[in-house]
Amino acid sequence: MTFYEELKWRGLVQDISSPDLIEKLNKGGLTFYIGTDPTADSMHIGHYSSFLISKRLAQHGHHPLLLIGGATGMIGDPKPDAERPMITKEAVEHNIAGLKKQAETIFGFEVVNNNDWTKDINVVDFLRDYGKYFNVGYMLAKDKVKSRMESGITYAEFSYMILQALDFLWLYENRNCTLQVAGSDQWGNITAGIELIRRKIDKEAYGMVMPLVTDSTGKKFGKTEGNALWLDKNKTSSYEMYQYLINLEDSMIIDYLKKLTFLTPDEIMEIEKQHNEAPHLRIAHKALAKDIIVGLHGEEEYNKAVKISECLFGGDIEGLSAEDILLGMKQVPTVKLTEGVKLIDLLVDNNICQSKREAREMLESNAISLNNVKHTDENEEIGKKDAIDGKVIIIRKGKKKQYIGVYE
Repeated sequence: MTFYEELKWRGLVQDISSPDLIEKLNKGGLTFYIGTDPTADSMHIGHYSSFLISKRLAQHGHHPLLLIGGATGMIGDPKPDAERPMITKEAVEHNIAGLKKQAETIFGFEVVNNNDWTKDINVVDFLRDYGKYFNVGYMLAKDKVKSRMESGITYAEFSYMILQALDFLWLYENRNCTLQVAGSDQWGNITAGIELIRRKIDKEAYGMVMPLVTDSTGKKFGKTEGNALWLDKNKTSSYEMYQYLINLEDSMIIDYLKKLTFLTPDEIMEIEKQHNEAPHLRIAHKALAKDIIVGLHGEEEYNKAVKISECLFGGDIEGLSAEDILLGMKQVPTVKLTEGVKLIDLLVDNNICQSKREAREMLESNAISLNNVKHTDENEEIGKKDAIDGKVIIIRKGKKKQYIGVYE
């Protein structure tokens, strides 16, 4: 299949601005850009799918530019339901530095900042040189603007479209950038840029958007209770990323393999066959996790994530450090331990057992374990000698309840 046909097979093309783009994509040699505003100092997994399609284009002979919105980030792309909170210039500059380093390290993209060509434009020049090319009716018809008309949209947000169109024009004229790539929620902004280029300099530019990656309910991929999974391993560890990916819903996993990995179509079809035959083995999930984590953080981080997962869920914690356990069991209730406390007091004082009577019953029935070793003596003194690295004890009560005991 051709390059464009593979993109379609993977479900990575929702719209293109012209059929002429298909041949250009197959041929290679385009300079294109993908943009992100510096709302944080790290990209999250929701960005990953869009940046992967850019990486695919780069591997096919196209030249990528990553635009970080030092200017547009000060305004904010209109959200469908509410105005974005303004962030300070200092925060923007901090976030730009983080995103630039991340983009160059993970994706190898050349980075540009739209503040470089926007900062010296005064308001009169902006209105004369760019604003006059936009009909208000045209702007009101865009989905993002239309969705905000009832709740209200500020003039600053309303102007965001023009700023992004200005970016496309500047990159076209100064970097021979003829294509913008993004998620489908940017279609209105992309076509505004194409229209500005056509009207102002009588040239043709192109746009391509991919569907937003979501779960089966339409919720954006990578959002867990409103919190992003960050690409920065210091914000979201490789283990946390692994656990998220390994527990994705079965019905969507093959779609994710197509969109979020560089596995070949033949490899994905073979994995799909194995997944359908034995879904409980989670072969597809493991393939997805490996491709993403190795791509982001390297083979060593992936192997570490697998080791922590297998040890914690398999019950064999030998070889794990206190740091590994605290990382892998971040959601488990934590209690503070005191050196030399009697076991029965440890259980009661930390509300693991509600009374000494209950604690004795649990101990007598072999239902209490410390670091996977059964303990039955209520008067046994527990201390740092019993802890992993002298810091951590995994306390299990029965089959399901567990706690992390920590020495300060």
